[in-house]
Amino acid sequence: MKLTILVGQCFGILPVLGASHVDTTKLRFTFCSGRCVYAIINIIGQGLMFILCVLKLFKETDSLLASNTSVVFFSSNCLTGILFLRLARIWPKLSQFVAKTEAADPNLDKTLVRNCNISCILILSMAFLEHFLSDVSSIAIAIDCQPETNVYDAFIYQSFPWVWTFVPYSPVMGFLVIFINITCTFNWNFADVFVICVSLYLTSRLQQINYRINAVRGKQTPSSFWRTMREDYSRVSHLVKKIDDAVSGIVFLSFVNNLFFICLQLLHTLEEGVKQTPGCYSKLDERPMHGYEQAVYFIYSFSFLLVRSLAVSLIASRIHTASRAVAPVLYDVPSDCYCIEVQRFLHHIHGDTIALTGLQFFNVKRGLVLTIAGTIVTYELVLMQFTGVTPTAAPTSSTTLQSSA
Repeated sequence: MKLTILVGQCFGILPVLGASHVDTTKLRFTFCSGRCVYAIINIIGQGLMFILCVLKLFKETDSLLASNTSVVFFSSNCLTGILFLRLARIWPKLSQFVAKTEAADPNLDKTLVRNCNISCILILSMAFLEHFLSDVSSIAIAIDCQPETNVYDAFIYQSFPWVWTFVPYSPVMGFLVIFINITCTFNWNFADVFVICVSLYLTSRLQQINYRINAVRGKQTPSSFWRTMREDYSRVSHLVKKIDDAVSGIVFLSFVNNLFFICLQLLHTLEEGVKQTPGCYSKLDERPMHGYEQAVYFIYSFSFLLVRSLAVSLIASRIHTASRAVAPVLYDVPSDCYCIEVQRFLHHIHGDTIALTGLQFFNVKRGLVLTIAGTIVTYELVLMQFTGVTPTAAPTSSTTLQSSA
């Protein structure tokens, strides 16, 4: 996870020193380091943005649900930054514990580093494209509705109108707000990347044990072999629980964030649909996509959110799946080879849940995907009733008048 951590440190995530070294004893954390100060400044900036969002709520009592998403966005990302700062404090000891486990049973998966790097680069590249499309949409609106204003100033006013209600505008302040927004967007996506990389590593550890056990399926094996496998399995299960204690808060925020924004974007689809945004004036349309910038951004953002959320759920659930995969092999052990070690192994597999958790509120298993899907449908119906949305197959002017009446 070296590449993932180094990329995260560019945006104030996991400010540990010595992350580029292979030797875990060189990892250390100190509040006096420049990386830690940079991370704390980012958290403070995100917290200030959250406070401004709350002030907006008190000032605009009739604000809509969609306009209040900035409260959830900045508060959750501020919490994410705090959780990663907390994780950075225990990261050196956690890494040394992982190194001891590796010394007792080295990981032989040569594709693990490549898979983690590909996941990091792919997801963050898609997130960068999403943010770029969002900026293009805002710039298009600024160009069309405020042609007499400087594009830079118009873009900042268009993107963060509620900030300048409480803070005097200046180009420097506008740049700081944009930078904080970029770090928040990165934090939101990086939390998913981090959960995926951790899940890939833990799944690889369990699958290595599974490969050894599957290789002797149906064969005559001594009791010492099963004792060794059971001890290796117990060591990895302890590793999963140790890592889960450190990252369960990040897992919880990742799933909650994804669930909230999926429900919100589905509500937006049912309420407004995907269509061209009308121009502010009747003059020649100078927007680059002629009003379809918002639609393109929305389609891509919603698709990316669904794919990313599904990837996090399925990849993280593979830990639990891999922990139960060897049970059929143990049931097939020949009677003359069955011993107390096999029995203890089976009791460990079925008596303990090996999986990542969200602050112990839920275990990340394959069935969680269906649970989340059901939750999305339930809350979508609640939000539709709360906001008065009545979706139709082919909306017309008459139905629009009736719904508004």
